[in-house]
Amino acid sequence: MKGTIHVLTGPTAVGKTELALRWAEANGAEIVSCDALLFYRGMDIGTAKPTAAERARVPHHLIDVRDAATGMDVTEYVTLAQAAVDDIAARGKRVLVAGGSGFYLKSFFGPVADSVTVPPELRAAVEARLAGEGIEALVAELRALNPQGLGELDTANPRRVTRALERCRASGKTLAVLAEEFARLPGPFAGWEVRCARLDREPEDLNRRIARRVEAMLADGLVAEVERLRAAGLERNLSASRAIGYRETLAMLDGRLSGSELAAEIVKNTRALVKKQRTWFRTQLPEHRVVAAETATVGDFF
Repeated sequence: MKGTIHVLTGPTAVGKTELALRWAEANGAEIVSCDALLFYRGMDIGTAKPTAAERARVPHHLIDVRDAATGMDVTEYVTLAQAAVDDIAARGKRVLVAGGSGFYLKSFFGPVADSVTVPPELRAAVEARLAGEGIEALVAELRALNPQGLGELDTANPRRVTRALERCRASGKTLAVLAEEFARLPGPFAGWEVRCARLDREPEDLNRRIARRVEAMLADGLVAEVERLRAAGLERNLSASRAIGYRETLAMLDGRLSGSELAAEIVKNTRALVKKQRTWFRTQLPEHRVVAAETATVGDFF
């Protein structure tokens, strides 16, 4: 066994930042971010990024490692996270992974990418068909290639449908076979013990915290931050520009949303995100400990 990776997760606004800091300080740990937006320089207010003072308390890794106009994919994240974990452990420190982005969290518990290579011309052809014929045509082809069914594929999600069709056509295999092969792959952190704790709060309490957070973001200059990021090319990065807080502010700047509606729209969408996060934690997160954030102490987590 190489060592232990501690993972602290939970929904947006639950209080991960402060509790992660306390645990790290008490246990001689450094923090590896597992938040899909903290990678990006300049996306500070809308992400509730740990402040300079907070990062001075405990060393953080994988924050501010990309320009906002440049994307990050899971394979890049894994490479950076592996290097950070190895470095922290080599210096005799404990590793604390903190964040709530399920897609990246999965990398600590199992494989995240298979060996299927999709040629650029195939990807372009599938994208062109999506644009010309719609998602229904892609789903129909997928069903023809997968007579035993599409499993849990979200057939209303264009990105997931196109990726599934690309992989079936590139490999000549069904989704079921690809899933079986994928499940047998070693994860990028195989050989590490991974202990996980999930923070949670009562819904009413979390809703109040979301509303206060959005109010503070707007008071701290979220609109000006989005204007600066747009000028620097934010919209070239679809995942960043469509993130909650940023997409609503862009809509307001474009006149598609009034200034008086902005806060309420961000709150509504954040609450919807929390609902999705809780579903993911319940159905996708491996065995873990649930900790009430209201009364949590650093001894409760792992």
